Amino acid sequence: MTTTHHLHLAVALDGAGWHPAAWREPGARPGELLTAGYWADLVARAESGLLDFVTIEDALALQSTGPNRHDDRVDQVRGRLDAVLIASRVAPLTRHIGLVPTATTTHTEPFHVSKAIATLDFVSEGRAGWRAQLSKPLENPHFGRRQVPTLPEPGPDGGLPSPDEIATVFADAFAEAEDFVTVVRRLWDSWEDDAEIRDAATERFIDREKLHPVDFAGRWFSVRGPSIVPRPPQGQPLVTALGHASVPYRFGARTADVVYITPRDAGQAGAAVEEIRAEQRAAGRADETVHVFGDLVVVLGATASAAEGRRGRLDGRLGAEYTGDAPVFTGTAAQLADTLIELSEAGLTGFRLRPAVLPDDLDTVVDALVPELRRRGAFRDAYRADTLRGLLGLPRPANRYAATAR
Repeated sequence: MTTTHHLHLAVALDGAGWHPAAWREPGARPGELLTAGYWADLVARAESGLLDFVTIEDALALQSTGPNRHDDRVDQVRGRLDAVLIASRVAPLTRHIGLVPTATTTHTEPFHVSKAIATLDFVSEGRAGWRAQLSKPLENPHFGRRQVPTLPEPGPDGGLPSPDEIATVFADAFAEAEDFVTVVRRLWDSWEDDAEIRDAATERFIDREKLHPVDFAGRWFSVRGPSIVPRPPQGQPLVTALGHASVPYRFGARTADVVYITPRDAGQAGAAVEEIRAEQRAAGRADETVHVFGDLVVVLGATASAAEGRRGRLDGRLGAEYTGDAPVFTGTAAQLADTLIELSEAGLTGFRLRPAVLPDDLDTVVDALVPELRRRGAFRDAYRADTLRGLLGLPRPANRYAATAR
């Protein structure tokens, strides 16, 4: 199966990998998960495959098997480093790949996130992004200032609420997140590009008239501005969001540059893309490029039977079949290429792959999947832009306040 358009590829980095038993694999490095070198190696490996960007998972609570409370398991990875700080540490060690850490919109403030991601954009020279994520209920007790909805517990049959039911419970939180992103974007624009004069002879470092208050007043936030960080190199760093149902699709279509979805097949992918495009038009963004990426957990092998054997070994150590919010692909790089191209024909413009085991499945993505896609004309052979927005074909936006001033 071949294609005539290039796909975008990202990888989602999380601990030792997305499978809970990944840390017990022979090639895993569990003793290094809290070291800078571990993350630098992973991102450098992804960059060697010419991937568009990496995302780095984060949360404000320990990992757990349930969303409402901490568990008592000792056989799975617990503990992580701050994703934004990881990205800032790795940025000077890389040259092309985008860096997209996760930061929550629930127990933080837009001002803090805006300056952190803007700083990352300066440190990386225009390769920063942000994955906007709602907090889970189990994060609430760490702050004590507020409560957010709690998901219903599994019923007697063990069944969990559907993605649509979950999104409905969190509808207010998504509305808050929309305001959060709006404030962050306004703060990024609160300095005009030429606000810094830096002229010692005239004793003028900045043009104060080119710093603008954002004056946002809403249900959740009242923010004056301007930012303390000048306008980032990209103007607007990349904003990304994950969605599984209509409410988060709407959030992504209104606020993000990349929306991740978790399609089980091409039909589901096409329906989600169509829904996101409709919400994009309703939000007045019809003329903007909003990428829709498919998320897949990947367990890869040189042969299909080898991949199945790896997954069987991992599930055996877990004591159950691993399932998550995204589908799990198990097979060869060539079979994965078939799947990605088929899903792209439903309207997806790229994919965020979640390696089941790090670095093993990341290595296979770089060494086998990327060459296979390139052979089929579906992936580039070099980096052809200096910024993350450029890699994704996104323009550098005009500053909204500069236009108002004129």
